[in-house]
Amino acid sequence: MTQDAPTLVGCDFSSSPSRRKPVVLAFGRVVAGTVVLQRLASLPTLQEFGAWLREPGPWVGGFDFPFGLPRELVEHLGWPRTWRACMAHYTSLTRPQIRETFAAFCAARPPGGKFAHRAFDRLAGSSPSMKWVNPPVAWMLHAAVPLVLEAGVDIPGLHAGDPQRVALEAYPGLLARELIGRRSYKSDDTARQTPERLIARKDLLGALETGRTRLGLRLKLTHAQRDALIDDASGDRLDAVLCMVQAGWAALQGPPAWGLPPGLDPLEGWIVTA
Repeated sequence: MTQDAPTLVGCDFSSSPSRRKPVVLAFGRVVAGTVVLQRLASLPTLQEFGAWLREPGPWVGGFDFPFGLPRELVEHLGWPRTWRACMAHYTSLTRPQIRETFAAFCAARPPGGKFAHRAFDRLAGSSPSMKWVNPPVAWMLHAAVPLVLEAGVDIPGLHAGDPQRVALEAYPGLLARELIGRRSYKSDDTARQTPERLIARKDLLGALETGRTRLGLRLKLTHAQRDALIDDASGDRLDAVLCMVQAGWAALQGPPAWGLPPGLDPLEGWIVTA
């Protein structure tokens, strides 16, 4: 890529960040088929994340939070069916209101089919974006979308914005499962930060560095970076790097679609590389 190619960004997001559990950003570049990790940054507040989003580009980012709700859910609730209007309505509600609404929707459905899914959820192995617990991705959507819209970034397929700042929904679990199957490599619970998960992080990084992915990209790290990613038992830094690699693939596909399928639902969006 050229010298003025966009910076790659991978984001591991938290809907309630703190110094202990910040939003983590990974920054890098694509150089001759290799994704080079340049630096990691931790943002302990949503305000700092919003301020970073407003900084000038060019960048292409993969963000680990949902960008939309399932069409089935939106239509059942009678909410607006265009993305911008739907998000305006959704983010105007409080979390207790959302929890009550979604719980009522689930209660009326049969066991095994409680949640509505977006078209690609099962393909990507991602959680339904209406889940409010384990993981609380509905709160991530609720917290992140206002910041993304306020910053005026471009969200391909959903919302036109600044073409120098391109935000794509990413999912680190999609790439991780391709490389190490369903082995767990992270936990926020200290008691579950086991040697097995440490080995899984080492294996995952080894697979990324040797390019054993269908994305056709290798990850380049310094020894210090590799140690930092392995030592982070929460997996937050590694998840940010996985999202950065997905953004690298999208950057190589280029505008206007950035690798997203032409038939994506303009209400639901799509996870890049799914």
